[in-house]
Amino acid sequence: MSPGLPVAVIGAGTRAELGTHVPRAWPSARVTAVADTSGAGRERAASLFPGADVFGDHRTLLAGSGVRAALVTTPDDTHADIAVDLLRAGVAVYLEKPLATTLADADRVLTAAAATGTPLYVGHNLRHAAVVRTMKGVVDRGEIGEVRAVWVRHFVGHGGDYYFKDWHADRRRTGTLLLQKASHDLDVVHHLAGGYTRRVVGMGGLLVYGAVTDRRERPGETMPDWFSMDNWPPAAQTGLNPVVDVEDLSMVLMGLDNGVQASYQQCHFTPDYWRNYTVIGTEGRLENFGDTAGGVVRVWDRRHEWSATGDREHPVGGGAGGHEDADLATLAEFFAHLVEGSPTLVSPVAAREAVATGALAAQSLRSGSVPLTIPDLPDDVVRHFTRAA
Repeated sequence: MSPGLPVAVIGAGTRAELGTHVPRAWPSARVTAVADTSGAGRERAASLFPGADVFGDHRTLLAGSGVRAALVTTPDDTHADIAVDLLRAGVAVYLEKPLATTLADADRVLTAAAATGTPLYVGHNLRHAAVVRTMKGVVDRGEIGEVRAVWVRHFVGHGGDYYFKDWHADRRRTGTLLLQKASHDLDVVHHLAGGYTRRVVGMGGLLVYGAVTDRRERPGETMPDWFSMDNWPPAAQTGLNPVVDVEDLSMVLMGLDNGVQASYQQCHFTPDYWRNYTVIGTEGRLENFGDTAGGVVRVWDRRHEWSATGDREHPVGGGAGGHEDADLATLAEFFAHLVEGSPTLVSPVAAREAVATGALAAQSLRSGSVPLTIPDLPDDVVRHFTRAA
C-alpha cells in the first residue's frame, strides 16, 4: 500500500461528501486539497475537510497542491474540461457520473486519458450496489438462460427536490436527465445484458414541473437545504429553478449490439422512489422488488400462470437507504486501480456508452422520436482501456 496518498476534491457541493469516505476506502489516502469556485462552496469545503488547503478553482489547485488523485464532484457541464486538465497534469481522476453532458465531450475525456496514460475512473457506483450485484449473479449463474430483454422503470419520487430546484433543471447545464439521472441505469442495462446500445429512440416531455410558476434563485444553497418529504403533491412544489426545461418524464427504447432489446422509463413526479428491473432470458426472468437492503430479487423459471412470488427469491443486502456502501466500493476500487493496477468492474468505455445512449435518446426525444444510431468509439481508445482493465 502506498504511504501517504494525497487526494483532492474538486467541487464542494452535495456530492463532495464522497470525499469524507476516502480514509475508509483507502487508509493511507487523505483529502489534502479542495477547490470550489464559489465562496459558499469554499466555506463548505473548509467545514467538510478540516486541515485541507482550499483553492478557488482546479487550475490553482493543480499549481499548488501536489495531489496524486482527484475526485471531481462539480456540476455535470464542467466535468469534461476539468477531467482533461487533470489527466494532462498526470493526476488520476475519479469523475462523478455522468462522464460528460455530450458525446463529443465524453470522447474527448477518454481520448485524453488514452493519450496520457493517466488513470480515469467514472463513478458508476450502481454496479456495486447490492441489488445490481444480486441480479448480475442470477444472470451469470444462468438461472434465466441467455438474456434477451431488459426493462427498467425508475420511479424518481424525490425528483422535484433533487433535480428541479437548481442547475439540474436547465438543459444548458445538464443536457438531459437521461444523462444526470439515467446514466446509472443505462450503464446497468449494458452490464446485465452484456452489450452496448447501438440504436435508440426517445419519447417524453415536461409534463408537470413546467407549469409550476413559483421560481427563484438559490445562492449558497444545496439540496439538503430545501429537501422535504412534505413537498407534495408535485404541482404544489415551490422555489423551482428559474429555468426549467429538462423533461420530467422520459422513455427510451434500445437495440444493443448483441441483439438484446431494452427499455427505460423515468418519472420525476411519482410518490415512491425506487428502481424496478425486469430481465428476461431464454429460460426465465428476474425482477427486483425494492432496491436497497430488505428488498428481494425474484426468479421465475417454470411455466405457470401468474405468480407474485416467483419460483425462487434472493435477498438484497447492502445499506437500508442511499448508496454509501456502493460509494465506498467504488472509491476502494479506484484507489486499488491507481496504486496496485487492479482491474475494475466500472469501465470508462461503459461510462461513455451510457452517455452516448442518454444523449442520443434525448436528441431523438426532442426531434420527434427519430431513431438514431450511436457511433463507435475509436479503436485505439478502446484498445487502451481494454489493456488498462
